[in-house]
Amino acid sequence: MKKNYLLIITAILATQFSFSQFSLDGEFRPRTEYRHGFGTIFPEDADAGFAISARARLNADYKTDSYEFYLSLQDVMVWGENRQILPYDLNNSFAIFQAWAKLKLSDSLSAKLGRQVISYDDQRIFGGLDWAQQGRNHDAILLSYKKAKFMFDLGLAYNQDFSNPTGFISQGNAYNTMGFFSYKTMQYAYLKKQWDAFSFSLLALNNGFQEFEDDGTSPDGLSNLQTFGTHLNYGKGKFSVAGNLYLQTGERQGEIDVKGAYLASLDLNLKASEKTSFGVGAEIISGNDAEAGETGAFFPLYGTNHKFNGFMDYFYVGNHANSIGLVDVHASANFTFKNNSGLLVKVLNFSGEQELPSGEKSLGTEVDLVYSKKFNGYALKAGYSQMFASDGMYELKGVPEADAASSQNWAWVMLVLKPKFL
Repeated sequence: MKKNYLLIITAILATQFSFSQFSLDGEFRPRTEYRHGFGTIFPEDADAGFAISARARLNADYKTDSYEFYLSLQDVMVWGENRQILPYDLNNSFAIFQAWAKLKLSDSLSAKLGRQVISYDDQRIFGGLDWAQQGRNHDAILLSYKKAKFMFDLGLAYNQDFSNPTGFISQGNAYNTMGFFSYKTMQYAYLKKQWDAFSFSLLALNNGFQEFEDDGTSPDGLSNLQTFGTHLNYGKGKFSVAGNLYLQTGERQGEIDVKGAYLASLDLNLKASEKTSFGVGAEIISGNDAEAGETGAFFPLYGTNHKFNGFMDYFYVGNHANSIGLVDVHASANFTFKNNSGLLVKVLNFSGEQELPSGEKSLGTEVDLVYSKKFNGYALKAGYSQMFASDGMYELKGVPEADAASSQNWAWVMLVLKPKFL
């Protein structure tokens, strides 16, 4: 009898999985960092930072003919942040990184709703920010149309923090979450068309930021910021070129008028051989040259900003939001070796799009080195970066050169394991 029950259960499970697909995988990513000038100029009389952080994720994906469900749980840990036998996580870092359902409405149309990563093109405006241990996500609804080499997405979000859950209806809908361009509402349209060697995309994005009366508690409508632009990409044979052009207008949070803000970039890449490639490029991001209550500064919002303007994160990574802009001229070389390893070498020269109060524009030069190696089932990555600051960088970061350390550098090593359980 027990054998019959087992046969019946097995048959039911086999029938279920014949109409669906289930996968379960994980990620464990510890990273050690030595910080002696990461993000800003490091003072001479301070001790360098040294710490180990780790990201642990468990991802479950379930697919049927009519829908897909995805769940990603994560915790970000800094070694030693909790005292011994503490019964809870001190930094409250455990989170649902993604939780979404994707409904198949037709062969070409789908609706994806829930907490999700939104990423497009080179991740300049929308990206997953995978370098950051916590990553970046959005709570949104995404309607997507895909057919052949054409796609069109429509994204919608309405955010609420319910700081008083039992009385939020009578309390109104004020959104109290601030910082890092956290938005109350978001609407965007994105389309992309591909040909054999060329592709282009268009993005139109509106973000609504909650405003308050002078008392700081009474809601006072929204400031709406619009971002428009295109990403172009051409590649044929050993040569490829990519470019961005984005504009911003409307209002930033604080009812600051945005006028004439722009970002433009161009990158060229040459694959010299199967194991060597070279790149050169430039990017210009407008700064604030407007009157009080206005700004001409562009900010790349929800992109993977660590990927751009140097790995030491001196610009647009929680900083440089309403400053002198940036001109970034860079060159890089990628080398692939026989033992499943590779080396990236990149040199970037920075200057302001406008002058500092002293009249200085030159900011400095950064050198980034990243070595990676794949092993059987895991990977190891290591990096070293050095900032050679100019006079303008000391002025920009507010650290006199006489008080700064003689060397500004940053080093890291990271282990990446992504086991597939089912």
